[in-house]
Amino acid sequence: MAIDYHKLKNWAFPDRVQTYTAKDCMLYALGLGIGADPLDASQLRFVFEKDLQPLPTMGVVLASPGFWIQDPAVGIDWKAVLHGEQRLTIHRPLRTSGTLVGKMKIDEIIDKGPGKGALMYAHRDIYDQENGAAVCSVSATWVCRGEGGFGGPSRPTPAPHELPVRAPDLSCDLPTLRQAALIYRLSGDYNPLHADPSVAAAAGFDRPILHGLCTYGVAGYAILKSLCGSNPERLRTLDGRFTVFFFSGETMRTEIWNEGAGRASFRSRVVGRDVVVLSNGVAEFVA
Repeated sequence: MAIDYHKLKNWAFPDRVQTYTAKDCMLYALGLGIGADPLDASQLRFVFEKDLQPLPTMGVVLASPGFWIQDPAVGIDWKAVLHGEQRLTIHRPLRTSGTLVGKMKIDEIIDKGPGKGALMYAHRDIYDQENGAAVCSVSATWVCRGEGGFGGPSRPTPAPHELPVRAPDLSCDLPTLRQAALIYRLSGDYNPLHADPSVAAAAGFDRPILHGLCTYGVAGYAILKSLCGSNPERLRTLDGRFTVFFFSGETMRTEIWNEGAGRASFRSRVVGRDVVVLSNGVAEFVA
C-alpha cells in the first residue's frame, strides 16, 4: 500500500489528555537506569518520592497519541519504520503530577524516490490543562523504509547539526539495565519491537532493541548530570539523530563538547561495540 500523501499529511489527531503522577515520573527514570547506584543522591531525587524531580526528557512520552502508526488506515508498514531524529524544547519544568494536553500534527512527508524511503516530520505541543501554559514541544523525524515513490515532495531535507572536529571536552558513561526496554515501555511506547523476539526478528534484529527515546533519555541524563548539576530546571533543548540500534544492558558513553554560552554538542556511543548510537546532538541549557 502506497502512502496517500494528502491523507497522511492531514491526519487528524485528537487532543491527547493525560494525567500523570509521581509514580509515572519514577517509572520513567527507572526505565533509563536511574537509581542503579542506591547511594547516589543525585540519582535518588528522580526515583524516590522525597524531594522528587521529574526528568526533563520525560516530556517526550507524555500526552502522546500512542502507537498510532500501527493503524492500517495510515498506509505505512509500521514494522519498517525507524525513529530518525528527536528534538525537545522545554518551556517550563514538569511538575511531579498534573494533567497535560498534547496536540500533534504531521508537518511534512518527503519522498526519497522509488526503491528508497520516505521521511515523515511531526511535532507535538504539550500544554498544562489547568492553566493552558505551554510545557514543552516535541519534534520527531521517522524513516519509513521502502515507502518512497508515492509522488510526494522530494525537496532537500535540513542538514544535521555538525559536531566539532576537536576531541570532546568530557564524557559520561551510563549503564542500562538488561530489562530496560521492558520497564521503559510502561511509560507508554508499547511497540512490540522492543519486547517480542519474533517481531524483532521480522524487522531484521536478532533480539528486541531498546526504544530510541530511551537511549535519547539516557543521553539527556548524561547532559543533565555533566553540564546542569543534575538540575532539571537548567535544561532547555535537546536535539539528536539516531544512527544505530541499542540493546538493553549495554553501556552508553556520551561525549560532550561544551561550546560555552549555554550550548553543547554531543554524541553517544555503545561502549562494548564502539558504534555511535546517537549523533549530531546539540543541547541548550542555563549555564
